[in-house]
Amino acid sequence: MNPGGAARTTVHLVRHGEVFNPQRILYGRMPGYHLSSRGQSMARVTSQFFEGRDVTYLAASPLERAQETAYPIAEVTGCELQTCDDIIEAGNTFEGLRTKGLRTQLANPIRWRHMTNPLKPSWGESYDEILERMWGALIDARDIADGHEAVLVSHQLPIVMVQRQVQGKPLAHMSRKCDLASVTSLVFEGGRVVDWAYNTPAQEI
Repeated sequence: MNPGGAARTTVHLVRHGEVFNPQRILYGRMPGYHLSSRGQSMARVTSQFFEGRDVTYLAASPLERAQETAYPIAEVTGCELQTCDDIIEAGNTFEGLRTKGLRTQLANPIRWRHMTNPLKPSWGESYDEILERMWGALIDARDIADGHEAVLVSHQLPIVMVQRQVQGKPLAHMSRKCDLASVTSLVFEGGRVVDWAYNTPAQEI
């Protein structure tokens, strides 16, 4: 291992596949939410993105959907799957609620006190906190895979925080470019990100 050395290392951030959620609630960190059959297909297709690549480290969020997305990647790369708590889904006060559509539970005034500051955001874990833990996991993965490639299977908002950081954009945002089973790849030379790319291998699923 050569932390911060001159080796060229790539860390891939993979968002999990589609989740079976017929009630359409904000499940957040709740246990028991698994990939749908479509999500399983997404995971298999995305795993093919890593065929022939020099992946030497693989870790996933402890949540079921991330672990299940990582299983096919482990098979393709031959890596032993590690669990990393730092790349878990963002904490959210509205976890367990229906938050979209005409039947949204956010219309209840009792919840409005959590919506006072969208720049933080006031309804959950702050953007700064998410980025801090994600970036720490990213650097750890870079150092472990020094000179090779690493894969971290995480969730939409944590990955978006990293995307915005490397682009020099404010963490607060209105829209997100992080599709299901997408791959955000950061290329490091030593301690510096010199390039990044975004791919959607499962786009047609």
